[in-house]
Amino acid sequence: MKKIELDVVTLTHSTVSNHNYAVVLGEHYGARRLPIVIGGFEAQAIAVTLERMYPPRPLTHDLLKNTIEQLGATLKEVIINDFQEGVFFAQLICLLHGEAIEIDSRASDAIALAVRFECKIYTYEFILEAAGIVIESEMAEVEKTKDSKNPASSPATYSRYNIEELKRMMQESLENEDYEQAARIRDELGKRNA
Repeated sequence: MKKIELDVVTLTHSTVSNHNYAVVLGEHYGARRLPIVIGGFEAQAIAVTLERMYPPRPLTHDLLKNTIEQLGATLKEVIINDFQEGVFFAQLICLLHGEAIEIDSRASDAIALAVRFECKIYTYEFILEAAGIVIESEMAEVEKTKDSKNPASSPATYSRYNIEELKRMMQESLENEDYEQAARIRDELGKRNA
């Protein structure tokens, strides 16, 4: 079967469940999107890497990456290889001494590892046909405008804090493993440094 390359487009709250998130993968050379509902821990693991944050202790996916590397292997690619009854399945394709090793995985864990190894993510046509959606660019703009007017989707304002307070708050957020708050504080610091 021909593999179709995907990119991580966004990570957002799930519209299906308040306690879940969705990672949206997009065709590298196409308009289709593949939304995958994931748990909060997996969303956090993906977000930390995408936002280039460095927690004081390794997260579970960091530990697995370190283990794979220490064993002399690398993650070559991730394949979202099946979709059954609303559940995505994936495989990790690792290379060890030139030999490919396939390891079954949940899609969310596979994506969290793919962003850490900076390897490619693939799927197959039948999965995009079954679970993929096409996002019209006009609809995306409407959604973006709607979200910007929704105060619940806006990040907390940190304008009343000075830079030293923000740095201290960000360190505390990282130590408490509250990576969403740390990302918002980092963004505020970035605005001030610009």
